[in-house]
Amino acid sequence: MTSLRERVRSGEFLRGTFLNLGSPLVAEVCALSGFDWLLVDLEHGFRGDEALIGQLLAGAAHDVPVLVRTESAERIRVGHVLDLGAAGVMFPRLNTPEEASAAVTHLRYPPRGDRGVASYNRARSFGGDTRDAKEVDDSLLCLVQIETLSALGNVEEIAATPGVDVLFVGPGDLSTALGVPGQWSSREVIDALERVATAARGANIAAGILTPDLERVPSLNEMGYSFISIASDSAILRTAARRASGQAS
Repeated sequence: MTSLRERVRSGEFLRGTFLNLGSPLVAEVCALSGFDWLLVDLEHGFRGDEALIGQLLAGAAHDVPVLVRTESAERIRVGHVLDLGAAGVMFPRLNTPEEASAAVTHLRYPPRGDRGVASYNRARSFGGDTRDAKEVDDSLLCLVQIETLSALGNVEEIAATPGVDVLFVGPGDLSTALGVPGQWSSREVIDALERVATAARGANIAAGILTPDLERVPSLNEMGYSFISIASDSAILRTAARRASGQAS
């Protein structure tokens, strides 16, 4: 089966959503709803590792890869979510190519990286995974967030870092850093988004972004964003609930 990383690297347009409610059942609903990928948000989401495994299993039951945004880029933290079976890791708040390079290292087994070697975990089929280290390494997706002025200033170098697969814009943080919080149509935000997309295109990797507005997806895709999150489980539920209650059209 083609891995999510291979699909991303081929330039395929892929839609997903963030999971921040910490519910395996909600994760399963999302997995059954046609998304290409799901992402468990441990940075801002509710609950932690005790709920992560259920969400990973929900995705696996329906062949939908599940990524994880970790709270930090610490080696032990990254290795833990990989051992549980994450299809890749999103790294928040990375500002330099050196930080991006270190993050990639945590996704790889020695000698390419410093991920701890263990074959008895869920990710390795509890000892039944016959793939070699390189095959495992090459299946994992690395997403680096661009959400600060430092990251934006270094975006071309971050994009060129070997092993980075996706530059993923955090629009709330980045627009705030630019001094125009939430003003998605401002010149400052548009210029920044175009710079990220251009950097990704130049490095032959993907540009990704989260958008709460479904109507913005075509224009973002036209700009060069092929890895797009449509809101989150909680936002989707709130929108549907408000419509059902008559509070929104």
